[in-house]
Amino acid sequence: MFSTVAPRYDFITRTFSYGMDRHWKRTCLDRVNLPNRPVVLDLASGTGDFSLMVRQRYPGACAVAVDITERMLQLARGRGVRHTVCGDAGMLPFPDHSFDCVFVGYGLRNFPSLDVAVSEIERVTRPGGSLVSLDFFLPSNALLRPLYLAYLYAQGTFWGLVLHGRPRVYTYIPDSLRTFVSIDDFSSLLQRTGYRQVDTRRYILGGIGLHWAVKD
Repeated sequence: MFSTVAPRYDFITRTFSYGMDRHWKRTCLDRVNLPNRPVVLDLASGTGDFSLMVRQRYPGACAVAVDITERMLQLARGRGVRHTVCGDAGMLPFPDHSFDCVFVGYGLRNFPSLDVAVSEIERVTRPGGSLVSLDFFLPSNALLRPLYLAYLYAQGTFWGLVLHGRPRVYTYIPDSLRTFVSIDDFSSLLQRTGYRQVDTRRYILGGIGLHWAVKD
């Protein structure tokens, strides 16, 4: 599926975020403390937005883009991402304490096991390093949840038909949310996994969340 959507992935990301995706990602960078020459992991990288943004802000940075879909990484390399690895978030091919920061953009809800992925992220992050996440979440308000899912489903069906002639292509977004967590639930998971100073920012009535967390 992600190989199919890869060429349109950036367009869909902008569309579903009301054009706010770049602003949200800049906000992610604004609020994280990195050294002058950081080594960062761009997990579930897609076409490499976080990798490119980190290198623009920190010219000496080493950014490693990891995605499970090789087609996404091909597009990332075409945009100038230097270091790419095709890999699984549940079994990251890196030693312990490898990265100053791990960025995850719209990837958490697609991992088969959120607990396993967060534990792997914590493992490869250096003590005092950070996790920065931007993702869709279930709104905390139970009355808003079905409305939000219905909106995402309608958007996904429309763009699937327009771009691919297949209405189900982009309904993976609401489908992945149905068994996902809220922003507060994810914050609690980070604290249980060994993170402190967990900060959040909410958008679209809690349907989009930014998390910053520092590893003990």
